[in-house]
Amino acid sequence: MSRLDQRYAADAIVVLGAAQYDGRPSPVFAARLDHAITLHGEGWAERIVVTGGIVPGDRMSEATAGRRYLVDAGVPPSEVVVQPEGRNTAGSMEAVAAWLVGEGLQRVILVSDPFHLARLRLEARRLGLKAWTSPTPSSPISSRLGTELPYLLAEGVKLPVILLRSLLP
Repeated sequence: MSRLDQRYAADAIVVLGAAQYDGRPSPVFAARLDHAITLHGEGWAERIVVTGGIVPGDRMSEATAGRRYLVDAGVPPSEVVVQPEGRNTAGSMEAVAAWLVGEGLQRVILVSDPFHLARLRLEARRLGLKAWTSPTPSSPISSRLGTELPYLLAEGVKLPVILLRSLLP
């Protein structure tokens, strides 16, 4: 399921943040942003929402670095939405959901690494979004099982938590 590309006409493409180094997206984040550029260019959604907060020592948020990368790649600035509030998946998705609801929108294509998408989709549904996933095909993490395995194991622990959160009022 996590490697299944569910491209579907949506209101926005949501790119989950990853590390950035003084405004330059890490290779993992750049792969996610490049995939969003492809989806946007193919017309799947008019907007790209970039997420990711700021951590101690950084001068800008992941979302701001992502916006800069997208605009430098030719995405019109008016079609990029920055949501820098979250410092984890839940926080980022809560900020995205609040913005979408405020705009009267709810359909999203979620872009991240394959290992992350099952939990991400559950989080989006918990927040009332209609979500489809599109895994980053060139993720440095997912290129080898040995690199991806620790992330898969961590997601295996996190998935039951989000399932329980989805059941609670």
